[in-house]
Amino acid sequence: MAVDFKDTSLSNIIELRGVGQSYDGGENWVIKDLDLLIEDKPDQGQFICLLGPSGSGKSTILRYMANLQVPTEGKVLIDGERASSDKRVSMVFQQYSSLPWMTVLDNVSLALRYKGMPRKERDAQALELIKRVGLQGHEHKYAQYPTLSGGQLQRVAIARSLLADPRILLMDEPFGALDIRTRLQMQDLLSDLWHSYHSTVVFVTHDINEAVYLADEIYILDRQPAQIVHRIHVDLPLHRDRGVKRSSRYDEIVHEVEDLMISLQTDT
Repeated sequence: MAVDFKDTSLSNIIELRGVGQSYDGGENWVIKDLDLLIEDKPDQGQFICLLGPSGSGKSTILRYMANLQVPTEGKVLIDGERASSDKRVSMVFQQYSSLPWMTVLDNVSLALRYKGMPRKERDAQALELIKRVGLQGHEHKYAQYPTLSGGQLQRVAIARSLLADPRILLMDEPFGALDIRTRLQMQDLLSDLWHSYHSTVVFVTHDINEAVYLADEIYILDRQPAQIVHRIHVDLPLHRDRGVKRSSRYDEIVHEVEDLMISLQTDT
């Protein structure tokens, strides 16, 4: 049974209403009658993680929000209006998305350049964030592999997205290709940055531990066709460090999510 989202007095920042996706004229539906409501929490934002088996539409949902794809049916609303390219929405992909012919500094400051900000001012803001994400000393290197490691390239992508001052940050398995040590470091970095920028983050992952550590809400999707079938509130401290992972409540939530994932009727 699909999750029933209840509206409250808070403003709605993201809404998917009756969304469906078919690629064959409606003979088969990848997504059908999917509803999702994410409210705007002032001066805090939300961190939403999407979990589900492969093919359950997680990445497609992000593309709807970013206005990179239009559903076959239903509505996608950002701040009560149809999704469009002029909304403050940034997206970080699993694949390295930095522009390899540009330096780290120019990549990170790209959004400010498009806004017409003078070079000196945008470089100053970019350098501050480059330092924050641990890339100080690399700002004049080209943003390409192997000049930079995979983890460093994802730091560039995150810094570039944040400097655009998005109200919504979409992340599609951004740490999936990283080694475990770098992945853990990136989780800590992202959690720390989120508390500074207060964006609403929608994060796709297959890693249950990662979802529980980062999110304050987890939505589990099932497929055939895809719908959101479980919603888990992660009642851990809002500000987290690795010590949270040693708590009994963290383990309880991980086990709860594991049981719900295993209970899905579709195979993974």
